[in-house]
Amino acid sequence: MTAHGVSPGFLALAVLFSAGTVYALYLLFVSLRRDRFAADTPVARIRSAAQGYVHLEGEAGPPPEGPINAPLSGLPCVWWDYTIEHRRTVGNDRREWYVVDRATSVAPFSLHDGDGECLVGPVGADVTPTSRETWYGDAPRPACLPGMEGRGWRSDCDYRYTERVIGPGAHLTVLGELRSRSMVESIEREVGKIVVEWKHDQAGLLARFDRNHDGQLDVEEWEAARAAAREQVEASLACKEQRVSVVGQTTHGEPFLIAPLDGERLVRREKQRAVLALAASVALALLTAWSAQKAMLR
Repeated sequence: MTAHGVSPGFLALAVLFSAGTVYALYLLFVSLRRDRFAADTPVARIRSAAQGYVHLEGEAGPPPEGPINAPLSGLPCVWWDYTIEHRRTVGNDRREWYVVDRATSVAPFSLHDGDGECLVGPVGADVTPTSRETWYGDAPRPACLPGMEGRGWRSDCDYRYTERVIGPGAHLTVLGELRSRSMVESIEREVGKIVVEWKHDQAGLLARFDRNHDGQLDVEEWEAARAAAREQVEASLACKEQRVSVVGQTTHGEPFLIAPLDGERLVRREKQRAVLALAASVALALLTAWSAQKAMLR
């Protein structure tokens, strides 16, 4: 006890429990809000979904650039996240884990529901993975895969690897903001690339578009060249104009969630989290009151 009859130990506990109460109440608010958005936003079909906040369900596919693999395990996936930790010795020969490398994929992956397809840009999303693996090793990068026999599972190693992935083909629920962008800009970029390539072959360019045979292209001939390049690009896209729909981070603060659950299970999960957060907040509030009372006893 101090001279004023305040116990520093119980006072520190009161502060700690009060901080825990505030955090539990925050988690309660977050879970209730997610539950409300998941329950109140009807599932939309990708092909007919209106722009704005949407609730989509579908099968995860690889990014447009092609299939990807998780960087540590090499497993096929559509999204990955990893953390590499190094165990160091601190004071009193105590050893603690410190993060030395961490990364998360940012490439959009595809989502299709049998009726349509869109892209999901995972930046800023609260992602629930389909699998999470933790294994150990002696090097900054893993020398073995999770689940292999030997040192990969020995907890006395100096490095710990944790990897989370969403596997291809997983059924996902996505809550986020749907935006559509025209591919006209992309077409113009591709046209520019083709024209630059043609410029490198001046003889071929003049043979095709120098109609008056003066050894150079005038304005009309350049327009004809660009029109031919545009036709080539549009033919490769098999359309005059396409629109690509992308679900991404919201602009008005709505929850952005990606989870391998259907809508009902997602709502159920958030309700369960809300109940746990409520119970924790009540318990921590009681502990705060108890420790504060103990701290003030003379």
